[in-house]
Amino acid sequence: MKHWITVGLIVAATTAAAEEPFMYVTDQSFDDVTFGLESAIIDAGLVVDHISHTGEMLERTRADVGSDVVLFEAADVYSFCSATVSRSVMEADPLNLMYCPYDIFVAVMADKPGETIIGFRPYPDGPMQEVHDLLDGIARAAIGLE
Repeated sequence: MKHWITVGLIVAATTAAAEEPFMYVTDQSFDDVTFGLESAIIDAGLVVDHISHTGEMLERTRADVGSDVVLFEAADVYSFCSATVSRSVMEADPLNLMYCPYDIFVAVMADKPGETIIGFRPYPDGPMQEVHDLLDGIARAAIGLE
């Protein structure tokens, strides 16, 4: 079965003020995309350090914080690191430590149930573009673009 993928990558400015994520949109299911993401991380020789089930937490606590807004059908954040890439970017500037571990999110918005998004935060120009390239390759592989 073919899946459509919006190749209109949402490109964000690299300034801190424009914290727009880099994202891909697909009609693949949340489960298929998270499976693809886990596989792509492992295929890159990396290990998932943590999966934050952010969507579940927000839904579970929605009434407790006085909200009736359903944000996601599903939303998880995968955290992992690369010893090679991390060493490279931290040798360039040890304060690049602030960006580690690296995260890729997968979500289905409540108002767009037929679309799954996968993406990651922008990184500053310079050495951190190595991290951008790593995450972009993993996100693309997760949805079959690589």
